[in-house]
Amino acid sequence: MSLLMNHNDQRFIEIAQMVFQEQFKRDPQLESEMSERRKRLMYDDVVYNINFLMTSVYFSDVKIFEGYAKWIYELLCNIMKDLDRDRIMVQMTDHYRILDEILNSKGPGFLTEDEIKKATDYLEAAIQVTQKAVTDITLSTTFSEGDYYNVRKAFLDALLTNQTRKAHDVVEEARQEGIPLTDIYEKVLAKSMHEVGELWHRNIITVDKEHYATSVTQSVMSSFYDEIFESPRKTKVLLSCAVGSELHEMGIRMLSDLFEYKGWDTYYLGAALPEPSVLKSIGENKPDLVALSVTMAPYLAVCENIVKAIQENYPAVKIAVGGQAFVNTTELWKQWGVDFYSSNAGELAQWAEENI
Repeated sequence: MSLLMNHNDQRFIEIAQMVFQEQFKRDPQLESEMSERRKRLMYDDVVYNINFLMTSVYFSDVKIFEGYAKWIYELLCNIMKDLDRDRIMVQMTDHYRILDEILNSKGPGFLTEDEIKKATDYLEAAIQVTQKAVTDITLSTTFSEGDYYNVRKAFLDALLTNQTRKAHDVVEEARQEGIPLTDIYEKVLAKSMHEVGELWHRNIITVDKEHYATSVTQSVMSSFYDEIFESPRKTKVLLSCAVGSELHEMGIRMLSDLFEYKGWDTYYLGAALPEPSVLKSIGENKPDLVALSVTMAPYLAVCENIVKAIQENYPAVKIAVGGQAFVNTTELWKQWGVDFYSSNAGELAQWAEENI
């Protein structure tokens, strides 16, 4: 009997039903992820998966099923935007393993030993292709260019596949290999987090993944604090914060760490700090430089008000601004009369060393 199935072939309908039921049995999370419509489509996909597998086995051509596996994975990622790419990968690889188990349990009376072996090999190939596809995505030019791309890509891949320990190991190994801490911050961590933001904006990853990546990166940064705070002091003070209701604080936190590493005493105020609190902290801590960060354009006006208030109340204090919100402005910072603007923490640190 031919392996090329049709949708009415009772042998394969039985297999499809068994695979479908077993996957829900083993993975209770599917119930909350699959509406009734998605369940119907999922069952149809199981049938198609078996069809393509049997076609691949019939022609002894693994590339038929490999190509299909990558195509169906990307299709599901585009359809189920509420799920992360790695979660969909888990669904598909679990499916292939279950299908392999059930086909093997049927024994040679269903397929020949050679056909079963090919099916097992081709399903394993599909698993490998699907796992690789999680991080096989188009990245921005700014991420791909510059020093340490391999380190940066390995770190990003670890974030995208929820490998927290691996993310730490990648950065730790880079430091042990002699990559300067400032480069790790600017050319690995900062660029990776910017790319995570881009992937979220492109709807390739979910907001949950973006939050996870931020949390892991903050944890990686904290692992360097012993080294950072051992730096000789220079009796210079930086006060920094993300203004208004801004919650994107990663960039300004990195800036504060780099200044601390260079010997400054830093007062990092975090995010969502109102203007009176910023002014109060300036009065108490007497900084040489205040750095304000804005990521979202609607908070530019809040930043402008704080800048004016600082200039009025503490005219001797230097002010620097930065953040993604300024990128698409016509050099807005020049109208405010601030002392320095840069989207790069290293540039600001160098300017401060030379001018303060």
